[in-house]
Amino acid sequence: MSEIIKGKKLDFTISDVNEIYEGPVGILWEMLMGEQIHVGGAKETDILAEKAGINKLSYILDVCSALGGPARHLAKKYQCKIMGLDATQKMINEANKRTGKEGLSNFIEYKLGNALDMPFKARTFDVVWGQDAWCYITDKDRLINESFRVLKNGGTIAFTDWLQVGNMTEKEWEDLNNFMAFPYMETLEGYAQILENIGFKIIEKEDLSEDFAKHCHMYQDILRNNLKDGIVEKYSQEMFEAADGGLNLWVKAADEGKVGRGSIIGKKL
Repeated sequence: MSEIIKGKKLDFTISDVNEIYEGPVGILWEMLMGEQIHVGGAKETDILAEKAGINKLSYILDVCSALGGPARHLAKKYQCKIMGLDATQKMINEANKRTGKEGLSNFIEYKLGNALDMPFKARTFDVVWGQDAWCYITDKDRLINESFRVLKNGGTIAFTDWLQVGNMTEKEWEDLNNFMAFPYMETLEGYAQILENIGFKIIEKEDLSEDFAKHCHMYQDILRNNLKDGIVEKYSQEMFEAADGGLNLWVKAADEGKVGRGSIIGKKL
C-alpha cells in the first residue's frame, strides 16, 4: 500500500549530520552540486533572493549555512549583512576560510549552533533563509518557531527544501530517507500549515519538483561519468556503488512523482 507517510521519523540526530559533512560524503555533495550545495546553485539563490526582497539593508540569517556559498553570493551581489548558522564545525571552519579569501568577512559571520535552539536574541534578523537543508532538521515545527522568534516584525522567511510530494510505500520512505540521513521529509502543504500555525502569512509557495527530477538525473550523470574513477581511486568501489545505488533510488522516486522540492516565502506580521 502506498501513502503519504506522516508522523514518522527515523532516528537521525545532529551528530549524524555532522559525521556526514565532516567526511567524504560532504565532499561528494560539493563535487556534485558545487559549493552552494543545493539544487540549481547561484541561479536558484538569485531567484529566492528576489522573492525575499533582499537588498543592501537586509540582515539575513542563513540557517544550515554549510560552506557559506549562498552567503558569499548574496554578500557580493547585495552588500548585505549575513549570519550563517551551522552545526558542523568543519563547515564553519571552511566557510570562514573561503569567506576571508574572497574578502567578504566584513559582510558575513558564521556561528556554530543548533537550528532548534538558535543562539540569537528575538527580533534580530530581517530575513531567515534556507536552501535545501531543513530536511535534515528533526523538528520542523520547532525550527519554524525559532525562525519566527528571531525575525523582526515584518520580517521574511524564505526557503527551499526537499519534500515528499507523492504516495510511497513505507520501505521506499525508509530507503530514501536513510540514504540521505533525513529524519523525515515534510510536504509543501505541511510546511505551509506549520508556518500559518506559528503566525506567518504565506506570501508564496511553489512546487519545484519537475526541475528537481531533472537535477537528480544530472547529478546521476555527473556521478557516473565524471566522478566514478576518482571516488574508486581515492575511497573505494563500495563507496561509489553505495552512492550510485542511493542516488538511483532518488532518481526513480523523483521520476515517479514521490519526492521533489518546493519553495515558500512567508511574512511575520
